[in-house]
Amino acid sequence: MNHLFQALKKELRKHAFDYLLFMTGGIFFLLALNLFKGERLLEFLILLSFVSFYIIWGMYHHIIENTVHLKTMLEYVFIGFLILFLIKFLIIP
Repeated sequence: MNHLFQALKKELRKHAFDYLLFMTGGIFFLLALNLFKGERLLEFLILLSFVSFYIIWGMYHHIIENTVHLKTMLEYVFIGFLILFLIKFLIIP
């Protein structure tokens, strides 16, 4: 377990800007969802924009690391749209 925490610390130090950018985007996403609560179309557009941001961020992060693979990019797209559908149909009915 200690090895896992050491690896996470190393990763966070190495790519602090990337993760700060992602966390900032996530905070703005949550604030925007809260600000436009009840506006169905705007909620969906905000959610779609965050999923797009997540996919682009993932591509950027792996380009910087030189670990870009089609499988990894498809994983980001799949997870992004899975989050989109789960939030759209389960959390925001």
